[in-house]
Amino acid sequence: MIEVHAFATPNSVKVLIALEEMGLPYTLKPVNVRKGEQKAEAFLALNPNGKVPVLVDDDFVLTESAAILVYLAEKTGKLLPQESASRARVFEQLFFHASGLSPAFGNAGFFKRSSPEPQPIAEARFVTEAERILGLLDARLASQPFMAGEEFTIADIAHFGWMWRIQFPGLRLEGHPNLSRWYEAVAARPAVQRATAMAEALVPAA
Repeated sequence: MIEVHAFATPNSVKVLIALEEMGLPYTLKPVNVRKGEQKAEAFLALNPNGKVPVLVDDDFVLTESAAILVYLAEKTGKLLPQESASRARVFEQLFFHASGLSPAFGNAGFFKRSSPEPQPIAEARFVTEAERILGLLDARLASQPFMAGEEFTIADIAHFGWMWRIQFPGLRLEGHPNLSRWYEAVAARPAVQRATAMAEALVPAA
């Protein structure tokens, strides 16, 4: 049985979505990062980097959400094309996500909401970059329904995880009609709804 150590974070929800989409049975192990549980000794034994999510498949432990998505796709033969060019397009988006979208969104959120002191230069830098990336994705989706082409793949799951938390850095999808259309289509998928509901349920009531 697969175990997923996760919380209501953009990277965690990607893994939950993939598992739900692929129909794999799993056990969800909550790790409340707001309480610092990711720094506990037991969790660090799984991931010395102290980050969620972590996937445990029997004796195999895997970290990093993009790597987990690829592992699950290859394990099931789902959401990752076999044809080389189509497969490369999925990896192109996964690498763009890891190198561009995720850092921009994460830093925009930190400097807008969590920085101990105002950092207007850093905030403007990362918010501007995040907005630029939204524009790139909107243009990409003008000619195709999904991030890597005609089919829903793990590339869509990767991007959706951060779009789901887009309000954290104060970004908006308004003004990006193609991206908005894509987001609504992905959010309407039953597996996505189940996964996001589970993630939200991990957050204690205020």
